[in-house]
Amino acid sequence: MKLRDFQETAVNNTLAAFEDNQSALIVLATGCGKTVIAAHIADRYKNFGRILLVAHREELIFQGQRTLVNITGGQSEIEMADSRASITGMFGGSDIVVSTIQTQIAGSNGGRMTRFNPREFSLLIVDEAHHATAASYRKVIDYYRTGNPELRVLGLTATPDRTDEEALGQVFESVPFEYDIADGIADGWLVPVQQNSIAVDGLDFSAVRTTAGELNAKDLAAVLEFEENLHEMTTPILDLCGDDTSLIFTVSVAQAERMAEILNRHKPGSAEYICGTTPKDVRREILAKYDDGDIQYLCNVGIATEGFDCPRVRNIIMGRPTKSRALYAQCLGRGTRPLPSIVDGLDDAASRRQAIAESAKPDMMVLDFVGNAGRHKLIHPADVLGGKYSDDIVELANRNAEQRDGPVDITSELVQAEREWERRKRKEQEAQARKNLRGKSTYKFAKVDPFDVFHIVPCREPQWHKGRQPTMKQLECLEKRNIPIPDGLTFAHASQLIDTMIKRGRADLCTFKQAKLVEKFGYDASEMGFKDASALIDKIAKNGWRRL
Repeated sequence: MKLRDFQETAVNNTLAAFEDNQSALIVLATGCGKTVIAAHIADRYKNFGRILLVAHREELIFQGQRTLVNITGGQSEIEMADSRASITGMFGGSDIVVSTIQTQIAGSNGGRMTRFNPREFSLLIVDEAHHATAASYRKVIDYYRTGNPELRVLGLTATPDRTDEEALGQVFESVPFEYDIADGIADGWLVPVQQNSIAVDGLDFSAVRTTAGELNAKDLAAVLEFEENLHEMTTPILDLCGDDTSLIFTVSVAQAERMAEILNRHKPGSAEYICGTTPKDVRREILAKYDDGDIQYLCNVGIATEGFDCPRVRNIIMGRPTKSRALYAQCLGRGTRPLPSIVDGLDDAASRRQAIAESAKPDMMVLDFVGNAGRHKLIHPADVLGGKYSDDIVELANRNAEQRDGPVDITSELVQAEREWERRKRKEQEAQARKNLRGKSTYKFAKVDPFDVFHIVPCREPQWHKGRQPTMKQLECLEKRNIPIPDGLTFAHASQLIDTMIKRGRADLCTFKQAKLVEKFGYDASEMGFKDASALIDKIAKNGWRRL
């Protein structure tokens, strides 16, 4: 299997990180091939020992097993329930063991994981690694890592919540690769996200308690199971989703069952619901019908958040509010995959974006139900796609999106919010400068801040990068482009500057040197093209280096 360019970078970065670290975390958007990347890394390690994949759900186990076997060509065994893997390792047993985390810790005398000798393994892969801070995961990771100092631990996640970042940084020593939904959309691997904010008068979450950082499920269910609210939510679903495959997330079984019932009244046979107590054979039958397009609406309670892959899904209906960015990202990611074969074989981002735009699924829509949130800070699409923007810009984008009528492209909304925020910042700076004006002009030489030159706001730093200094490679890259190093530059902000310069180069925008010069004469260089900047500089020079 030929790797995509970003996947190859992820593999190479992780292998390099493993030279100096025992553990690494890959952060990759849903639909971008986390398991494929892990399998290619496993292929490099299989000659040094067995590969162990652990996850917390059966679906993830079987998916991971298929990918590992297909890419590494190794033999695999399952350690789960009544299935037991051999303990003879490389001397006659399988190359790959896949197991649930619950199975690993089950039983007496330390759990079933004690059946295995940690020294037989070279790589431990932890899928959905945002769960790795839980005691069960820590117990398993510690067992294998303590028993084998040479073992490498690879975590995979699409959704590290901001509140979890510091804790994940204590489990994983390095984060060699990050690629979020916004990156996938920009590079043409994922479809654009449209948000439709629907106001429902009866939704009042102000009295809902917070339990362990999330909205209390019992309180939330009482609001969302109310008959009038259910009808106010299902009406826009029927009006806006057309005939497109739609996935509905609910907070309780009663809400899922009632929403499916109401939808079927209007469109008989169009909706089903599944939950944790749905028998496995029934669940598989419903999911197969849904995947084939025989069911339009699937209401689910915590089933389709992880390990669920159906590219047909065009509409995501958030029938449950959340304070968890990770949970919202998981739900959103179920709709971001393009249709099969649409982007395969296309070498550049523009071609892939064009192919998606001309396909039967040119974008996806999120139905976001808006009510009285009270004191709660609820999560919306901009919180997920705006990971590289400051919190102020994300909040502004959320407010603007809610106030607009009809669907809103979230990527564009974030760009507009950034520009609006920059305009406000510039006005404040200009007002402050006017306050300091005196009758006599004075001047001084000042170090130029590249963030100010390009009118970009420093991004939010992930917790695991907090305090991390720029690498020599980053500094050399900035110096090569004649970009001054701002005081206190961090690793994350150095990456942001480098990414900005690369994107500007691809878009034929002016260089930093050009931008610095035209900004000096009072022109906005943030979106100025290379040729336009060159022509403007020539005119300024002919004008005696005075503003035109």
